[in-house]
Amino acid sequence: MDAGISQEEASRRLGEVLGRIGLAEERAGRAKGGVRLLAVSKTFGPDMVKAFLAAGQKLFGESYMQEAREKIPLVGEGPEWHFIGHLQTNKARHAANLFTAIHALDSLDLAAELNKRLIALDRRMDCYVQVNVSHEGTKSGLEPGELPNFLDALAAYVALEPVGLMTMPPYDPDPEASRPHFRALRELRDKHAPNLKGLSMGMSGDYEVAVEEGATIVRVGTTLFGVRP
Repeated sequence: MDAGISQEEASRRLGEVLGRIGLAEERAGRAKGGVRLLAVSKTFGPDMVKAFLAAGQKLFGESYMQEAREKIPLVGEGPEWHFIGHLQTNKARHAANLFTAIHALDSLDLAAELNKRLIALDRRMDCYVQVNVSHEGTKSGLEPGELPNFLDALAAYVALEPVGLMTMPPYDPDPEASRPHFRALRELRDKHAPNLKGLSMGMSGDYEVAVEEGATIVRVGTTLFGVRP
């Protein structure tokens, strides 16, 4: 894992990303400050997280459970942690202990296991339902047509709090290529789940476009932390 960076450099990078988010909100006619920045810290060490924490960033995302289990206790108090990767059912007990939200829920088996573990801990967890709006065979997520029934079934799991939808567009170096996928997720939410306000979409290469299309939380890693080791 990376040894870390100075707080000054963390502050500079963080300020640049937050500034770009603010400009994208302005372009879209949205109120400033409505989009949360999730700093994707996977593969980077606790010192790097602490530098961004000292710079004012509070929300961090991890994708690998074993790494998260080692890192989170070393960082200590302060951050809010979201799990953003594909979560295997047998890792649900760790997720229930460590994270306040999951961004890639697409299985009722996983929902059932998380619910059981959370009830045992007397905890609740926010969840974003992952939807494969691009219909990619290699991507996880529900097909759009599956969303209404999935949300109906999810209501049975009382420790899970659905707060929104999540998607990952196909990789393309042109940020504009992601726009139709972000728009499709927003329209899907508006049609089938208008009570869910959250849209987790947008990463380092396209987060500004995601904000313009309605993202409420963007998952930015490389732009903040640098190229992954």
